[in-house]
Amino acid sequence: MMEPEIRLIDLTTGYNGEPLIRDLNIQIKGYGVVQILGPNGAGKTTLIRTILGLLTPLHGKILINGEDVTGDPSRAGKYAGYVPQITHAPGSRFPITVWEMVECCLLMREKWPRIPRRKHRELVAKILKSVGLDEAYWHKNFWELSGGQRQRGFIARALVTDPPIIVMDEPLSSIDPAGRAELARRIGEMGKNHLLIITSHDPMLLLPYTNYIIMVNKGIYVAGPPEEVLTIENTRKIYGEAAIPVMKHVHIADSHY
Repeated sequence: MMEPEIRLIDLTTGYNGEPLIRDLNIQIKGYGVVQILGPNGAGKTTLIRTILGLLTPLHGKILINGEDVTGDPSRAGKYAGYVPQITHAPGSRFPITVWEMVECCLLMREKWPRIPRRKHRELVAKILKSVGLDEAYWHKNFWELSGGQRQRGFIARALVTDPPIIVMDEPLSSIDPAGRAELARRIGEMGKNHLLIITSHDPMLLLPYTNYIIMVNKGIYVAGPPEEVLTIENTRKIYGEAAIPVMKHVHIADSHY
């Protein structure tokens, strides 16, 4: 199987003709975790929406495994699963269980001839176990679960069709501290067989699994391996005074929990 590859070529993107991200030229190849960092309003979610084809860039293009997926979610969706950010907004919450949500995604993406229903059930159960969701919650209303349980459900939904790339928007937000650490470990394990593109406010929990970091803030970006990017000079460029040197390390005082 070809290793996943994403290329951002002269990419400028934003909303209503106003760029948030400018002139990105980045190539990411292989498995592992890529973190996209930056303060609120920096353009992190805008960037991942553009990668997924949900937002057409103002300039430039996105190639996934050599295919131009710019502004085309159906093409990008062949390669990438999406885990949205958990929010507390009530919204419209139709009744659905975690199991139904994951199985429905599998059925919609599956090509004919379909595999037997028994195989469906085995696969859904395997995926739900892999994300650490206790079996007691599989058939409960999705919206009655905790933030961490729902996040595991969203991750299972993205995993069930086994895409080579999974894009996650703030997967550790709205989760208690102990749950964040455990989920970060599971996400790190997923990086052994997938390319994970993850937006984050705090890189530390996922840092042991991270191969590449992109820091952005309204037209400025720095990208590369963590040891090259997470310097006081670079973090100050992106975060200003919120980047605080602590001994020989950098701490980013930018919480979103």
